[in-house]
Amino acid sequence: MKTCAIHWFRKGLRLHDNPALLAACKAADDVKPVFILDPWFPKNANVGINRWRFLLQTLQNLDDNLKKVNSRLYVVKGKPNEVFPKLFKHWGVSHLTFEEDTEPYAVSRDSEIQKIAKEHNVEVTSCVSHTLFDTQRTISKNGGKAPLTYQRLQTVLSSMGSPPKPVESPTKCQTKTEPDHDKKYGVPSLEELGKSPEDCGPLLFPGGETEALRRMESMIQKKSWICSFEKPKTEPNSLEPSTTVLSPYLKFGCLSPRLFYYKLQEVYSKAKHTSPPVSLHGQLLWREFFYTVAADTANFDKMEGNPVCKQIPWDINEEYLKAWKEVFEEYLLDADWSLNAGNWMWLSASAFFHQYFRVYSPIEFGKKTDKDGNYIRKYVPQLSKFPKAFIYEPWKAPLDIQKKAGCIIGKDYPKAIVNHDQMRKKNIERMANAYNSNKTDGGGEKRKSEASSVQKKKKRKVE
Repeated sequence: MKTCAIHWFRKGLRLHDNPALLAACKAADDVKPVFILDPWFPKNANVGINRWRFLLQTLQNLDDNLKKVNSRLYVVKGKPNEVFPKLFKHWGVSHLTFEEDTEPYAVSRDSEIQKIAKEHNVEVTSCVSHTLFDTQRTISKNGGKAPLTYQRLQTVLSSMGSPPKPVESPTKCQTKTEPDHDKKYGVPSLEELGKSPEDCGPLLFPGGETEALRRMESMIQKKSWICSFEKPKTEPNSLEPSTTVLSPYLKFGCLSPRLFYYKLQEVYSKAKHTSPPVSLHGQLLWREFFYTVAADTANFDKMEGNPVCKQIPWDINEEYLKAWKEVFEEYLLDADWSLNAGNWMWLSASAFFHQYFRVYSPIEFGKKTDKDGNYIRKYVPQLSKFPKAFIYEPWKAPLDIQKKAGCIIGKDYPKAIVNHDQMRKKNIERMANAYNSNKTDGGGEKRKSEASSVQKKKKRKVE
């Protein structure tokens, strides 16, 4: 009897180290690799044009690679809970496979799809391959709760051994296609999605598994650089990347973290090298840390209702909020829900990293890391002609210098709306009160002495 299986691509947009795809190829005579353009994502996430381009390039590359193993990609638009009943019936599906996803929407979505599959007598197989370890197993090993420090994560993982080895790519995955496949199920263009290619920036990092593997292999050849890599001893505002730029490929699953881990291990095994948390292995473990905590924490991307996040009584000022509106997510290629939320809590000392007196100054930090202001000159062209003495504080420039630079502060570029030193002091007091509240944090640990010990350090030099 002929059988049909759907492999549902979401993340994990690759053929290598994709155990769920392999399971589909083994389970059926006819495998339908499906990617659903789910309207939930553009509605609930700030997806910029460059990330759309990266995704579509990735899907096209995925289709090209599937052709090499006698398969094709099916791109379908719609809500998964409406799409799958139709596909199950239309293709006579007996199996559904997909890679595990730990984000809140994905968890609820997948639970609903599993119920729908059961109603249609479709067997479901899900596999872990987006993280180094199974996050639920890690949580279980830590007594049923996520480890809330990097060191604790290392301790738990050390008891679990090395990450599973990556599996091989399928050599054959037969798909029976229809003559009008490209018309019905082809990868759409930006225009077909209502996007304008003219809005895209320069194509510096093409999407797709092929580019991900090429870039990884190129980085692996830099053995001395890999062995000496230390984070944060990189250049955060350099015009050229000072890291691997593999994060968007890991985010979309064009590159397996397990493959990257073992490729690094091969290099490490032959030379002296840095260690976690600062090494490249360490960076993969940071990723694992935030994914694991995010999988076990309600409202991980918010302050309110988030048990691991300090509750700070911030001001509600719509004018300030509008002036400082965050466009970070829109411009990221690697906008990763778990990592972004974790890093924002870390940098704000709201969770994980508790030295809240270390407040980064947008002035002093810039002067320290890019004294000539080249980053500002490129990305804030209004200020490009200011001398470096005023590039980070243009409002302090005399009027004749502003005129010479062709930018009058308050007319051509906004005036400063807050005094950093004053707001720093005010916000540190808020943080201190939150730490002094002596409330139990999300890990069940009392932090009675934290605030008193750090209060003595409050006068440290601004970072």
